[in-house]
Amino acid sequence: MRIAIATGTRADWGLLSPLARALASRTDCRVEILATNMHLSPLYGDTIREIEADGFTSAITRVQMPPATDTSCEAVHAMASCMTGMADALRTLAPDIVIILGDRFEMLATATASLMMRIPIVHIAGGEISEGAIDDSIRHAITKMASLHLTATEEYRNRVIAMGEQPDRVICTGAIGVYNILHTPLLSRRQLSDSVGLPFRPGTLLVTYHPATLDDGDVATRCRDLLTALDTFPQSDILFTYPNNDPRGRVIIDLIEQYARNNPNRVRVVPSLGKLRYLSALRQVSAVVGNSSSGIVEVPSMGIPTVDIGVRQQGRLCSESVIHCGDSAPEIARAIALALSPDGQLKARTAPNPYARPDTLSLMVDAITSVSPAALATKKFHDVS
Repeated sequence: MRIAIATGTRADWGLLSPLARALASRTDCRVEILATNMHLSPLYGDTIREIEADGFTSAITRVQMPPATDTSCEAVHAMASCMTGMADALRTLAPDIVIILGDRFEMLATATASLMMRIPIVHIAGGEISEGAIDDSIRHAITKMASLHLTATEEYRNRVIAMGEQPDRVICTGAIGVYNILHTPLLSRRQLSDSVGLPFRPGTLLVTYHPATLDDGDVATRCRDLLTALDTFPQSDILFTYPNNDPRGRVIIDLIEQYARNNPNRVRVVPSLGKLRYLSALRQVSAVVGNSSSGIVEVPSMGIPTVDIGVRQQGRLCSESVIHCGDSAPEIARAIALALSPDGQLKARTAPNPYARPDTLSLMVDAITSVSPAALATKKFHDVS
């Protein structure tokens, strides 16, 4: 089976890499990587190198697209460029299936090109809800384009079926990110500290803040409120990672870089930690702060609290270790204080993660390799009685 795996960001490759390696290790599969968007950007760390480091140097097709960090119009033009590039790549590679994770705009372009070229799509992480981002609609659109669905929970599986997808093609596998946490050898505190330049003392916070693309509030104001809240914890070291290159993401980058310059003794900014350093950081920090889906899905399995800010992830199934708060500085500060409190730390250590399954990777591999691409070529709408 010729399998193309699409990836556009450090985050989705961090999730997909074990699946890609597992499929590539099989004698009945040939894996090609379709790398686009942030992977090819120096601003975001040239994370194409992470794909190469995982052993796929000779199996990468680069699909260039322009940046989309300022306006929604730029994002549309970037999508159009990505779709054209993906069509050319798919014509050359002629894969039997394309694997797409999640809900990014470059994945919508990839799914559209695959659909028009009649290449079946395997969609990972459908059925989820994130009401504060345009990604929510993109995710559901990809679901309707896809023919095989690997969902993170039974609730999400039922939602995909309710959208008309055939039950035997919707498989609950658990979240691959949680599997990665439990099966990745991590860096020691000393190794991580030497790498990023922080000592990782108790109270250290890992912060990732993205634009909430359906939030009418001003991105700069939202980010300044977050920084003001962080000022109330001068004893806490802070490790920032860059946001995705969604519209207005560059505003956040400029603000956190300036914040780091103003607080050189306790703040570091790393454009992309990569999977190993990111997971290792989760083992060393006291809490995660921001509005990334990782804070909802993966972080609870590390036994630390998540402070989830604003509306971006609203609607997702959550562990009790996730503390939701509004966008204002006082609300964020109160949530961080709770996360760092003994009660907040204890709850995070004991709260189960609804996205966790011990056999996620094997379920995904079995689902993908046991299906006939020809059987996925047509779809029937499943009416829920």
